[in-house]
Amino acid sequence: MTEGENRWPCAQCGADLRFVPGSTLLECDHCGHVQPIPEGAAAGAAPLAEIDLSRGLKDDIPAAHMEEVRVTPCPSCGAQVEFRGATHSAECPFCAAPVVIGTGEERRIKPQGVLPFTLTEEAARDAVGDWLGRLWFAPNGLQQFARKGRAMTGIYVPYWSFDASTRSRYRGQRGDHYYETRTVMRNGRSQTEQVRRTRWTRVSGSVARRFDDLLVMASEGLPRRYTDSLQPWNLQELHPYRPDFLAGFAAEAYTVNLHDGHQLARDSMAETIRADVRSDIGGDEQQIDSVDTDWSDETFKHVLLPLWLAVYRYNGKPYRVVVNGQTGMVAGERPWSVWKIAFAILLGLIALAIGAYFANLR
Repeated sequence: MTEGENRWPCAQCGADLRFVPGSTLLECDHCGHVQPIPEGAAAGAAPLAEIDLSRGLKDDIPAAHMEEVRVTPCPSCGAQVEFRGATHSAECPFCAAPVVIGTGEERRIKPQGVLPFTLTEEAARDAVGDWLGRLWFAPNGLQQFARKGRAMTGIYVPYWSFDASTRSRYRGQRGDHYYETRTVMRNGRSQTEQVRRTRWTRVSGSVARRFDDLLVMASEGLPRRYTDSLQPWNLQELHPYRPDFLAGFAAEAYTVNLHDGHQLARDSMAETIRADVRSDIGGDEQQIDSVDTDWSDETFKHVLLPLWLAVYRYNGKPYRVVVNGQTGMVAGERPWSVWKIAFAILLGLIALAIGAYFANLR
């Protein structure tokens, strides 16, 4: 491999090698020759570098964690396409739009870790077919349509991983339910009933939590509502970053910068802390008046996680589906069958009519 050009030539024929999912091997599609990725790239071979967050937010990151890359935004969807070697044009892996770049380079934070693909393209395609087959109100034949040799793109998507220790002081109120008996008149008759009341008590206290590897997707090329549902990831399988794992796959440069990623992480951590506060308050209901959090030992990593992406058309409309390249979890867009929905509504109306008819007979 030529590190400067990020090219992986086959030792036998000179053609480009491709990383084999689920292994530490590179394989030549032309002659079938197999080469191992050098030792030291295995998961757990060395601790992944954590970068002090305060230095990162001040743009004071050690040179060893920076690199020069050639990236350009896709003119169609805005994804940051990363170019390698002498390549100056390519297709966007997210929308297939043509992308052309100049010769300039950009200084960016280098990935500290990469989670290699374990799922093959064939297995990912089967997972998409099974997912489509389980969808309610999907058009007939959609499962077979999507499975018929539809190409999938393997892409490494950038993520920020954040660590932090927190201690939070809170003030609020605890609500405990109790019941009172009261007498009411219904249809000229006196009846008793139980009425729920809530007794509120002012409370205060503190909670602490250590956040480890909280992930924030650093890409805007895919809807976050889809990629969030692909979790969890087994980050114990992270390998120290080596370009070898990217051989034959696309990679996207981050479009969510560290400052914005950190704010998203803080928002997510704050939700978890509020859940901790509610649990600490106890009772049947809780009201949180204030939470004051101290943050310490904050670090971050830039990591690449594997996704299989499929774009298929059905009745002239494109749909995107993403597959977790480690676990096979699937999420994405889907078409709806108008006829199936209309039939289900009709059945529902018939069931209501039958229920009303028998109710009137009583």
